[in-house]
Amino acid sequence: MWSFFSRDPTKDFPYEVGDPVRGLEDRTVWTLHKGKKRGTQDEVSIFLFDVQKNSETLFDIAKASIKRLKTMRHPSLLHYLDSCETEKFLYVATEYIEPLASHIENMKLEGQQKELFLAWGIFQITRALSFLNNDGNMRHNNVCLYSVFVTMAGEWKLGGFEFLTTLGQDTSNPIPIKILPSLEIYDPPEKKDPTRLKAVTKCSSDMWGLGCLIWEAFNGPLRNQPSLKTTDHIPKQLCTLYCELVSANPASRPNPADIITRCRKIGGYFKNDLIDTMLFLEEIQIKDKVEKGKFFSTLSSFLDNFPEAVCVHKILPQLLTAFHYGDAGSAVLGPMFKLGKLLDEADYQKQIVPCVVKLFASNDRTTRSRLLQQLDQFILHLQNATVNDQIFPQVVNGFLDTNAIIREQTVKSIVHLAPKLNYNNLNVEVLRHFARLQSKDDQGGIRTNTTVCLGKIAAHLHPQIRQKVLVSAFVRATRDAFPPARQAGVLALAATQQYFLLAEVANRVLPALCPLTADPEKQVRDAAFRTIKGFLGKLEKVSEDPSLKEGMEADVHSATPSLSNAAATWAGWAVTAVAAKFYRSHSDTTRVQHPTKSTLSKPGSLEQPSSSSMSTTTSSVTSMTSLEHSESASDYDPEHWDMAAWGEIDSSAGTGASAKSPPSSGSAQATPGLGALCEDDWDNEEWGTLQEQPTAEAELASPSETWNNTQWNDPSMNANATYVRGSTTTTTASSRLEHRPTAHQNSNDSLGGWEDGEFEPIEENADENNASKMDEMRRKREERKLQRQREMEARRNARGQGPMKLGTKISGAPPF
Repeated sequence: MWSFFSRDPTKDFPYEVGDPVRGLEDRTVWTLHKGKKRGTQDEVSIFLFDVQKNSETLFDIAKASIKRLKTMRHPSLLHYLDSCETEKFLYVATEYIEPLASHIENMKLEGQQKELFLAWGIFQITRALSFLNNDGNMRHNNVCLYSVFVTMAGEWKLGGFEFLTTLGQDTSNPIPIKILPSLEIYDPPEKKDPTRLKAVTKCSSDMWGLGCLIWEAFNGPLRNQPSLKTTDHIPKQLCTLYCELVSANPASRPNPADIITRCRKIGGYFKNDLIDTMLFLEEIQIKDKVEKGKFFSTLSSFLDNFPEAVCVHKILPQLLTAFHYGDAGSAVLGPMFKLGKLLDEADYQKQIVPCVVKLFASNDRTTRSRLLQQLDQFILHLQNATVNDQIFPQVVNGFLDTNAIIREQTVKSIVHLAPKLNYNNLNVEVLRHFARLQSKDDQGGIRTNTTVCLGKIAAHLHPQIRQKVLVSAFVRATRDAFPPARQAGVLALAATQQYFLLAEVANRVLPALCPLTADPEKQVRDAAFRTIKGFLGKLEKVSEDPSLKEGMEADVHSATPSLSNAAATWAGWAVTAVAAKFYRSHSDTTRVQHPTKSTLSKPGSLEQPSSSSMSTTTSSVTSMTSLEHSESASDYDPEHWDMAAWGEIDSSAGTGASAKSPPSSGSAQATPGLGALCEDDWDNEEWGTLQEQPTAEAELASPSETWNNTQWNDPSMNANATYVRGSTTTTTASSRLEHRPTAHQNSNDSLGGWEDGEFEPIEENADENNASKMDEMRRKREERKLQRQREMEARRNARGQGPMKLGTKISGAPPF
């Protein structure tokens, strides 16, 4: 009658039972199945008991084990989720686990990872038994390979509570009878010898089981008790303890708490990096900030030896929790990014990317510095929209930071960000800041690295912007007062030469390089000579065969980076300031540069003086080694900046800036937004001068920092500088630098922008009064050109006649 109103209990059970899991056959009253939570589809494990196929006694044992599992909570005990009872089955849902027997059989760990994994697992089971025996006054009575399970995080969990007893319940027979015959092999010897029952302690039977578990962890399933005498595969550190655990005398078996104390001492089996790390993470909430910082700073060096499952599912979540809810600070970044490499793309986007976005918004300089240093570890996982909308607006503030380390690392970070930046961020915002840093930054290293970075990102620039900017910027760098900056300009010209028109090479590049052949620094002179020879060889090839010109200029208007782009493998950072010292501002009128040491490598493709040394599309340039400064980074003066706003670029010196119109729709590769950086702006002597807009100052300046321009026009800045190279000291006097403006001149100087006006063709600057003189110069150039052609023809004819003898003169050519 009432069956109509009955309800199926399984409908309230929020888990679905899946496929069975092998490995526990005949070793437990339960069958293990995979399962999923309805709705979320989270993976769980389902223990299933068939009521109809089992006896009443086993049914009572199963129900009792559910009650014990439900009422006990410990990190090393199997975690209970839910249960359900019907007329046919008992259901118990737990965290997702795998039987230890199956896990060890399929385990792929080797070497130290396997050793640490087994030590961590045995420690957890010992800790669980200490909780049961000492804190709960209970005996497990079923410790073996089949009562232990492994989670996705590689943690060992003690289950199998079917035979658990409470102390004092049955003093006549403290060891219960196990109904399953397959489990009798794990009974301690005193069960069959009543004379030894008086020596049984509250933990002796479980310690015998722990000994069996240790043997099985290293040897596989136990087939008979005499096999326990074999200790060949058990680590030597554990042999003494193991022998005590499987002793025939129950009283001699140690307490689990004593085992932990003994093995956690220096040299003990439980004293290793993995267990130390896991225990620290479990207690991280009660650790002070100093302890956390020290722990996270050393954690990265240990992770390679830890099992991957432990790293991904246990350590990484703890690090993320410490980051979000603790005061772990920037020290957590290193291990977090290292572990992030083990995640698949979906999990990385879900777990790591939100942390990265949050970190970039931090005002802490240490955090910002570490993020910029480790950008290469996570940039590939960031979506372009995330970079442009959430990360770049925070990164760009670093260009304005008063701390030189932040400014320098911000410049370096653009190399990694450039492929993901949109047109406006890369071709307008980045280049605007680069122009200012290259012309006005008081740190020679930052000016140098700005040039290096521009060379490395050249392939990603818009072709119209690239054609206008590169030559002007690199030529400007060749006139810097800092020798490495001049050398960086020379090497940048060589590394990006496939983006230059041959006319630019002849009219702008070579005239800019020639004065450097008399530079006071030998390394600058050598780089200039090699680069000049390479460019001359390129021009000579085209002169002999004009059909090569199209191929040599193929990349100039190309929006796709060339596969042979030399800038991609070009110079490393010429000057580094990370964790180094900088130039100190001693007064408002005097700035002394401390000794520096530079070692810059040669561009490989320019080693040979022959005309074929320069490739038609690129030159392979080796990296320049780092150059360290000496000075304190904390001594930066915020008054050395004039960065009120970065709106419009002046169209002419002394006049207000107005946005130029974008390229016409008919122009090649016209792109919206080019108006801010049109051709006239790049050639302007005043490019480095940006219109001051006080309303924009607060948006870009670092918190609680002000920007002014009280010292930029100081004529005594860097008037005398001393550079130390090896054991040789060279004093650069102001008289020697007269031909080369200092790096601190304002926008009225020739260094104020990326331009090269003084190297424009003479014909463009001639007036009517000099017409006759210009005609005479043109006539002489034509004569010299004809003379060179005759000489080259004579050489070719001579080569065609066979080898020449030493000292033989070429007919029609003047003697050498």
